[in-house]
Amino acid sequence: MPIARSVATDRNGLAGFLIGSAGMFAVMYSTQAILPMLGRDFDVTPAEAGLTISVVVLALAVSAPVWGPLSDRIGRKRSLVLASGLLVLPTIGAGLAPTFEVLLVFRVLQGLCMPGLLTVGVPYVAEAFSAGRGARAMGYYMSALVAGGLTGRIGVALLTDVVGWRWAIGGLAILPLAGGIILHRSLPDLPRPARAGGSGLRRQAMNPRVLRAAAVGSAFFFVFVGTFSYVTYRFERPPFGYGTVASSAVFGLWILGFTTPIVGRIVDRVGWKRVAGGSAALCAVGLLITLPSQIFGVVVGLAAVALGNFAGVMAAQIGVSEASKVDRGAASAVFFSFYYGSGALGGYLPGLAWQAWRWNGVALVGVGVLALAGLALVSSRHDHG
Repeated sequence: MPIARSVATDRNGLAGFLIGSAGMFAVMYSTQAILPMLGRDFDVTPAEAGLTISVVVLALAVSAPVWGPLSDRIGRKRSLVLASGLLVLPTIGAGLAPTFEVLLVFRVLQGLCMPGLLTVGVPYVAEAFSAGRGARAMGYYMSALVAGGLTGRIGVALLTDVVGWRWAIGGLAILPLAGGIILHRSLPDLPRPARAGGSGLRRQAMNPRVLRAAAVGSAFFFVFVGTFSYVTYRFERPPFGYGTVASSAVFGLWILGFTTPIVGRIVDRVGWKRVAGGSAALCAVGLLITLPSQIFGVVVGLAAVALGNFAGVMAAQIGVSEASKVDRGAASAVFFSFYYGSGALGGYLPGLAWQAWRWNGVALVGVGVLALAGLALVSSRHDHG
């Protein structure tokens, strides 16, 4: 496969792809570490503040079915460049929003652009790299997303403490702008993706292997969004009493996402479902460890949740890439529609659990959702792969 070799050896092209993906992820989670501050500034409840996460991922879920098939038609590179450019203006707008409702509108517009980067990224990796390197390449892609997530959380929290949250989240517009320029100049074109004719989206929406991977990945994302969105509220309350910057330090656990290239090698050996099952168990144990109000246990438990999430989501994404050899953009769109729909719920429903039962409610809801992921994996024991 000549294109696989050229992409693997073209460091500038690969760097452009990774930078664009990282910039998108930074924008996605730019409000997560500052939810309590947004709540105070706009006089909204914790669950309402969590909507700044939920509306982004919900918009992403709704628009993924557009971007995935579109990339099958116009090519992966064009989709990646277009989405990165479109993301710039609503990112600036979010920083200028005069009311909470206007902020939500701009967050929705951001979410509508993001599938052109995220949904297209998975089939791009699957097609640009040979089978023997695909899982490891997916690991590098996930690591780029981790770097973006760290920027969007810790970077925004630190800047907020210095210049205020408006400059912090609006200034992130420089990332998709730079990413789009680099993608346009350096990313190699791939041949037109394989298509089977007819409605690829409808076909993949009925593919049980795609749906199973989507269900498992969605469970991880629901738990991850809920856990890390509302742990900042916990850290602000007794017995901790931490401020915004200190609370945001917990997002440093995202560094565990850099283990995904290693996880990719494990998936190559034992299969994605075994890795996903082990990851779900690790996340559930981690949530239970966080229940006592002792900082060491909370941090260890959150580390287990972070590590399990990154490993489990990457395994599920490999699962969807293996589920079909054609219409991969459509398959990825189905996956991310479920995945981000679940994430939208993860940004809001755990907030209701927090308001009713504080941290115990958030953690136990997460354990229940992970149990459902385990059931989905058990139901696939007769499948291959």
